[in-house]
This record gives sequence, C-alpha cells and structure tokens, in this order.
Amino acid sequence: MARHDGNPLTRLFQSAVRMGFRQAYPRVEVNPEKYLENVRHLYGLPLQSWKDAHRLDERVLAPVSARIITSSARMAALEGMGFGVGGLATVLPDMGVLAAITLRMLQKLSLVHGFEYSTAEEVGALWLAAASAAGMDLAREFVEKQAVEKLVPRVIDAMAVKVGAEVAEKWAARVVPLLSAGAAAAMNYYFVRAWGRRAQKHFLQKHRAARGILIAAQPRALRSAATAD
Repeated sequence: MARHDGNPLTRLFQSAVRMGFRQAYPRVEVNPEKYLENVRHLYGLPLQSWKDAHRLDERVLAPVSARIITSSARMAALEGMGFGVGGLATVLPDMGVLAAITLRMLQKLSLVHGFEYSTAEEVGALWLAAASAAGMDLAREFVEKQAVEKLVPRVIDAMAVKVGAEVAEKWAARVVPLLSAGAAAAMNYYFVRAWGRRAQKHFLQKHRAARGILIAAQPRALRSAATAD
C-alpha cells in the first residue's frame, strides 16, 4: 500500500477522499430494477434481466457506457463549478458529492455489463472494480478473503492514499477562490471521466469472459452465429 505523503495539501485531499467515499458508500445505491427500466427506455437494450447483457455484443454496450461516463463527468463538472468558488474551504463537501457521483457511475457501468451487486461476493467485485478504476491492482484473492464490512474500508483507505495525492497535485489551482471554479469544474470532469474509462475496461473484460462462457455452451450452429455478429 502506498505511504501517506507528508505534504499538508496532499494529506488534506487524502482525508477528503477517505471521508467522501466512506460517507457516500452506505447512502448511494442505484436501484437495479428501476435502472433496468430506464436503460430499456433510454437505450433500447433488449434486457429482461441484467444477466441478459452477457448475450449482447460489446459494440452494443460501448455507446451506452460512453453516455453513462459522459453524463457523470458533466454532472461532476457542474458540481465542481459550484463548490470551486470556495477554494479549499469546500474540499470536503465537494469530495462527498464527487464520491457519490463516482459510485453511482460505477454501479451503472457494472449493471449495464450484466453484473449486479446484491450479494456480498458481488459487492466485493464492485469494489474491486472501484480499485481498478482508481489505478490500483488488487488481487482477486485479496478481495475474496475479506468480509465486505472489512473490505470496503480497506479499499477506501488505499484509494484515499493514491487518489488523494493525484487530486492534490491536479487541484492545486483551487487554493485561489473565485478563479478556482473553472479549474474545479475541469478537474472534476476529467477525474470522473478517467475513473469511468478505467472501470469500463474492467467491466468489459468481465463481460467478454461471461459472454465467452455463454457462447461456448451453445450448440455449434448458434455458436457460429453469435461469434459472427
């Protein structure tokens, strides 16, 4: 695990990231059933359940994922523009909202690729994706050996060290109130977009594996048609 940086600004952002995600985690959850209705209506995906997404080609899911990421990034930018005027005084409330936006985006990307998070194992997999999106490489064995109530705080602490240092470096402009609103909006946008794209790659790899298993289990004629799509 990375060490805490001695820089006061870095420590502030690490604390903000940790507090933001710990506060957002128990309160932020996308309702899978309601979101399934939204996805069918908004994107026209032929889904009766989320697992049906494993039958869809990744080229069908890619534009949906892109819209989820772009929408989340824009929302983060608007949030940053509002809080950014206060400079460092608004770092903590800003990170709480940003964490909520990020977690909802990760949940939506997980569902669209066919992975729910109703069981402890699925929740652990979701946080493995969160760590991957933060640029961390946590071994699956580490996740599987941890109870969810112990896993989540450990992942958040690890993310806080890594992400907090990156955020401190990129958001230094926010120490200047009034001039910081535009910088905060831009940093929030690129922060969430980068997380979203890394998470998209993570879920795409899982989707390919799940779809491969479905195709392999089909009769040869159907298998040939599926791989030809």
